[in-house]
Amino acid sequence: MTILGVIGYGHWGPNLVRNFMASREARVAYISDRDPARRDKAAAACPGVAVVADPGLIFQDPAIEAVIIATPVNTHFPLALEALIHGKHVWVEKPLAATVAEAESLVLEADKRGLLLHVDHTLAYSGAVRKLKRLYEAGVLGELYYYDSARLNLGLFQSDVDVLWDLAVHDLAVLFHLLPVRPQAVSAQGAAHFAGRTVNTAFLTLFYPRDFIAHINVSWLSPLKVRRFILAGSAQMAVYDDMEPAEKLRLFDKGVDCPAPGLALVYRTGETRSPEYSSREPLALEVEHFLHCLANKIPTITDGRIGLSTVRVLEAASRSLGLSGALQEL
Repeated sequence: MTILGVIGYGHWGPNLVRNFMASREARVAYISDRDPARRDKAAAACPGVAVVADPGLIFQDPAIEAVIIATPVNTHFPLALEALIHGKHVWVEKPLAATVAEAESLVLEADKRGLLLHVDHTLAYSGAVRKLKRLYEAGVLGELYYYDSARLNLGLFQSDVDVLWDLAVHDLAVLFHLLPVRPQAVSAQGAAHFAGRTVNTAFLTLFYPRDFIAHINVSWLSPLKVRRFILAGSAQMAVYDDMEPAEKLRLFDKGVDCPAPGLALVYRTGETRSPEYSSREPLALEVEHFLHCLANKIPTITDGRIGLSTVRVLEAASRSLGLSGALQEL
């Protein structure tokens, strides 16, 4: 059984605590939060767990094997580094760190100490996304053409990161999980519609080898909540809609065939189907995977290196935003 401490009991922390406490392979020994109201909430929800203000108590307890960090992005690096220095395995809420330099330091520190560094890219653990990966690897989609995503909502405006770092990170996690290749360059454009606030609406384009392209639209200023992406291939096309209550993933036997250069295109329309996949909560699957990897001393599918790659794209996107969409090589 893995004994762990959780730092941060705000928006995401209670979900993490709930899932780790539900596992027979883990025991939550500490919850830490600077906010007295959040500590009261944690104490009421988790009797028997030590609720503290100082995360240093978690780092200094030799019984703690893993530290779960669910705090603002600008605190990820110092907290994760401190945990690694004290010999703890680390789970960090996305994104891994605020800069590439910080993310690189965490990956190096974890490697040096032989510790697991895991990034909480929950969407990569969705049953539908994992099913889509298996379908792609089996050749069901054929050659991939493009990925198009819309991740929109009215709020929640973040104070420490812009909308790309808050929302586009989910699609980057999906792309890094699904595809064996990495983007070569990025371009981003966006706008901050309120003085003194970060960019709230943005469009990110990722350029890959062999003409595959990915486009991600994110916004905190939408009248509708949208969580949808299209992955188009030469054989079939997939649509994932996280707002659908049941059939989140659908496959369309539709496309365009080009018999030979110069000949007329042939449009193909076939059936639509919804493949079966696990409907378990993605975070529960992620917790199970994390604990399995700890027990077997193997990296998770969203380890520190994946987290670093994601931060590298986000940092390049931020540069592009400041240059009105100028292409940034990766």
